Amino acid sequence: MLKSPLARWVAVLSLALCAPAFAQPKKEVTFAHQDMLVPLRIVQESGELEKATGYKINWRMFGGGGDVIKAMASGDVQIGEAGSSPITAAASQGQDIKLFWILDDIADAEALIARNGSGVNSVKDLKGKKVATPFVSTAHYQLMAALKLEGVAGRDVNVMNMRPPEIAAAWERGDIDAAFIWDPVLSKIKGNGKAIASSKSIGSKGFPTFDGIVVNAKWAAEHEAFMVALVKALAKADAEYRANKAKWTVDSPQVKAVAKWSKADAKDVPDAMALYVFPTADEQMGPNWLGGGAAKAMANTAAFLKEQGRIQEVKADYRAFVTDAYVRKALGK
Repeated sequence: MLKSPLARWVAVLSLALCAPAFAQPKKEVTFAHQDMLVPLRIVQESGELEKATGYKINWRMFGGGGDVIKAMASGDVQIGEAGSSPITAAASQGQDIKLFWILDDIADAEALIARNGSGVNSVKDLKGKKVATPFVSTAHYQLMAALKLEGVAGRDVNVMNMRPPEIAAAWERGDIDAAFIWDPVLSKIKGNGKAIASSKSIGSKGFPTFDGIVVNAKWAAEHEAFMVALVKALAKADAEYRANKAKWTVDSPQVKAVAKWSKADAKDVPDAMALYVFPTADEQMGPNWLGGGAAKAMANTAAFLKEQGRIQEVKADYRAFVTDAYVRKALGK
């Protein structure tokens, strides 16, 4: 039966009135995190970001930055934590991402540890040895940089691709001679090994690294209010840690939250976090980070990754993949 003209007009009007509701962005996001020991974990534990924005946040843990980047490329993840090496690889491949927050300056938080009894006392001693690290991670990048600095050919070392939990298990079994890794695994293997090099020592020779948070650029543009709220929460958490570092003890709720979300042992968290540097919001916008330094570090990393055969192309400029817009809005600048 045909509807009357009045009925059809009412139906069309109803759809028109409902259209804006359908056009609103869905208030849900999947955020990929890793096991780095950072203040962001207290934001995850408190649920404050969900309360402030009304968004449903699906926190998903991944074993490495390469996995995070793949998940973002597939569309399964909108925001993710990754090291400067996998972020650079993603940008070099043309992935539509923006680095909008420096999660940490890695400083001494990643290190090359040689197993006791392995006969490894220097980087040169790695020839013919089994060395584990997550491929395309900042640790992998710096391991290869350390070999290059010491004149050791990568082909002369058995560099093995392992995620952090796999490294811990392989170390326990005695299957590997050394590993370049971060906490919480770093603390576990230090008990039966010694540091040969650190991210800070290698970074000072021209190979700096950082962990950052990246977002799908299109998604961020459609969810600007959430992005600003996220940056405010990040800045607040980092500021709390910097101001109260001595109070972040094994029994504190903050350290317990970091341990829970990073799957770390709480007793290792305070010392491990002290190895990182967490830039302030103003420093984030400065020349060392989102204001230019991060893009420069990405360009240097890209050249190295191409040399290693990890990427095919080096972009002429990496500034297009970095933004301080959300930090500026969060600070009212």
